Formats: sequence, structure tokens, C-alpha cells
Amino acid sequence: MSLVRKRSVSIRGHRTSYSLEQPFFDELLSIAAARGLPLATLIAEIDESRPRDANLSSAIRIFVLDRVKDRAQSG
Repeated sequence: MSLVRKRSVSIRGHRTSYSLEQPFFDELLSIAAARGLPLATLIAEIDESRPRDANLSSAIRIFVLDRVKDRAQSG
């Protein structure tokens, strides 16, 4: 079982935190690396596109899940 871990990041000069299980965090790091982006930049992109009523942690999980599903479908 993977425990949730709280992490901090600075997005556009604003310090915020998010909580993720290690497998989600590992995949998020892989996505950022594959896109050649710093992790904070990727998180800022996710933050900008999330619905305002969704929290950042949930938005990150959905983003990661969508990318994993896309990758599985494209084979």
C-alpha cells in the first residue's frame, strides 16, 4: 500500500502544497522528464487547466491517469 505524501511547490511565485501517493508522483516525474519540463512547470500547467472547484492533488492524479490511459491505448 502506498501512503500519501505531502509535497510543496512554487507555482508562479506562489508556494502551495499537494498530496500524492508515490506511484502517482513517480509517474508525474516521468511525464515531466519526457516532456523536458521541470516538475514545477508541469504542475503549473495542470493547475492552470484544472476546474476551480477541483483541488490540485486531484487534478494531478487525473492528469497522470489520463496520460497512462493514452499511452496504453496507443500501444
